[in-house]
Amino acid sequence: MKKSLVIVESPTKVRTLKKYLGNAYAVAATVGHIKDLPKKEMGIDIEGGFKPVYKTIPGKEKVIRSLKQTAGDITDVYLAPDPDREGEAIAWHTAEVLEKKGRHFHRVLFHELTENAILSAIRSPEALNPHKFEAQQARRVLDRLVGYHISPLLWRKVKQGLSAGRVQSVAVRIICERERQIQAFTPEEYWSVTAHLLADAPPSFSAKLSKKAGKKIRIPDDASCKAILADLDDRSFIVEEMVKKTVSQAPQPPFITSKLQQDAIRKLRFSAKKTMILAQQLYEGIELGPGEPVGLITYMRTDSVRINKEAAEAAITLVKERFGPDFAMEKPRIFKNRKKAQDAHEAIRPTSVYNTPEKVAPFLNKDQLALYEMIWKRFVASQMKPALIDKVTAAIGAGPYRFVAGGSTIRFPGFMTLYRSVDDEMKEKEEKETLPPLSRGMRLNLKKLEPKQHFTQPPPRFSEASLVKELEENGIGRPSTYAAILSTIREKGYVDLVKGYFRPSELGFIVNDMVVGSFPDLVNVDFTAKMEDHLDRIETAEMDYLKMITNFYQEFQHSFQQAAQGMVSLKAIGVPTGLNCPGCKDGALHIKMGKNGLFLACNQYPACTFTANYLRDEKGRIQINGQNQGELSDENCEKCGRPMRIKQGKYGNFLACSGYPECKNTKSVAPEHSERKTGVKCPESGCAGDLVEKTSRRGKLFYGCSRYPKCTFALWEKPVPKPCPACGADFLVEKTSKRDGTFFSCRTPGCTYKEKS
Repeated sequence: MKKSLVIVESPTKVRTLKKYLGNAYAVAATVGHIKDLPKKEMGIDIEGGFKPVYKTIPGKEKVIRSLKQTAGDITDVYLAPDPDREGEAIAWHTAEVLEKKGRHFHRVLFHELTENAILSAIRSPEALNPHKFEAQQARRVLDRLVGYHISPLLWRKVKQGLSAGRVQSVAVRIICERERQIQAFTPEEYWSVTAHLLADAPPSFSAKLSKKAGKKIRIPDDASCKAILADLDDRSFIVEEMVKKTVSQAPQPPFITSKLQQDAIRKLRFSAKKTMILAQQLYEGIELGPGEPVGLITYMRTDSVRINKEAAEAAITLVKERFGPDFAMEKPRIFKNRKKAQDAHEAIRPTSVYNTPEKVAPFLNKDQLALYEMIWKRFVASQMKPALIDKVTAAIGAGPYRFVAGGSTIRFPGFMTLYRSVDDEMKEKEEKETLPPLSRGMRLNLKKLEPKQHFTQPPPRFSEASLVKELEENGIGRPSTYAAILSTIREKGYVDLVKGYFRPSELGFIVNDMVVGSFPDLVNVDFTAKMEDHLDRIETAEMDYLKMITNFYQEFQHSFQQAAQGMVSLKAIGVPTGLNCPGCKDGALHIKMGKNGLFLACNQYPACTFTANYLRDEKGRIQINGQNQGELSDENCEKCGRPMRIKQGKYGNFLACSGYPECKNTKSVAPEHSERKTGVKCPESGCAGDLVEKTSRRGKLFYGCSRYPKCTFALWEKPVPKPCPACGADFLVEKTSKRDGTFFSCRTPGCTYKEKS
């Protein structure tokens, strides 16, 4: 029997497929994309209808030779990269390099890597999807047109190495605008009054003051609060109204990509990127014993909450077995999608509910198990009966004042027996108080009145979870891009993640203002969401690829030409701050960009040479931070006795006399000033030191423990504060090779984890 060839994207899938397909099929992997747009040029033939000019990715020549050799004289090739737009592009490019007279290509979509799903997909192959491929190309072309125009503009106007992206710039804008809302926020004082009450039977309970004479009450200050307390003195507290109702709370649907990331961030403290790496591993296959690789979850990049009937029925059967028939749905619960895009995929669910977390635990590492358990529980819970919650609300009168007390008890836990989302847990915590038996007209005993001062709070900064939610709700990006967006804006230095929340860096603020000022529509949330919708419509053949790109480029070109002329240069003129120059008293201070970063300079240069570092206070106002770019050190000048300043030079920090230009004495910085922290703790057992950047006697950089000479641990590779998703090591190291470029890898013996930087 003549063999056929199945080509997948990831080498990890090869062993899973070989197990089920047997000797009738050869299986090979492309190891991701084999072709892409060139790195050092735009790669878009604008005049030729915005046609992408694809090149073989450096280092993939060997993969292509291997694919051709494996294909040999095989007639039927089944292209089975991931079932999304990126996978479709890989399938098309693979077909191009393997094209041969008499050879037939079939597209195979593996939504889960189980025996039934694999064999069913092979028996029912599809044709390559030109519309899905066009949607992927359209995204790449849009991103190239934007990036290869705006990024060089930023290089000229700000500094080399900066980048702007069609979607990443919108994410930075969202974070910057939230920060400015926080800076502009003025807290307002208000007070609350809580009555602690006791009925005829325990427990005691609390009630909040809500109205006076039928109108909602607001207590603005201490004096107003004291007046209310005085008016409440000796009042009788009587139950005026009781409302009892039973609320049915249904489970949430199985995970889509964004919701998986959000719950993993909040429940498991995983980053969005780590969540997707772990989910990919669970999808591609885990060995549940020697030679038994099994894909444990369905495809993990999806907008769809749809699940197949057989999977739902299996979950119902398991619920009956484990929890009893009272907890199981009588027939599958169906969840409806809000839109059709990406509906070819199901929601994220276990491929078999009988692969319980307990069963697979011996074969998974700690993080894989935590994520799998969350996916498994949420899916099974989605086929359990609703929880029934008894809610009681009591209105309590005290003269013209009305207090409100509320509580809830769970009558029937339903799905909550198995799984509660973070939102469910927060809701339950807010409503956990239990009220004693109350009846209308009942007189209550007042134990005490508790006044409390409050201040209104600014909107919160975005966490990874809330930013993913914001992007999703505004239609920015797609399941496959959320993790990359969050990683990119941090790696580019535009935002920092401080105690779990995003804050714009000063560079982020400046670049955002410049990009928004020059391209207001391009980085507009609604415009970006509309472009995402256009890509979806190209995929469903409702919109023409060329027409969409042409319309976009015509408008973009107009904005770009204006920006090229009108965007201010931070290298030359700088951004006005509204501050007067303290040096010459006549000039104005501008923010400028130098070799060592952003600084303040007088606009009367060269007549006035005043420069200084700066910072922003909590209101976003610019504050001068040390004239002439240097903070005072603890050392005094040995020539004139004045304090020395820590200054930045081409080769790092040095000390210079604060009496310059009268005294021009300089001095090398002591080691404690020059060592830069990496953010990684020393891995030596019992050592409380940090890994810091150091310089050897020959001037070569290395990374050693800050507690040297007590600890002599050292590395030549730069440590990166990212835990290894494969083995759980506390950090990765940065390496560079001709073949792979710059990448991060794990240094733990026996661990082969590697990722692109």
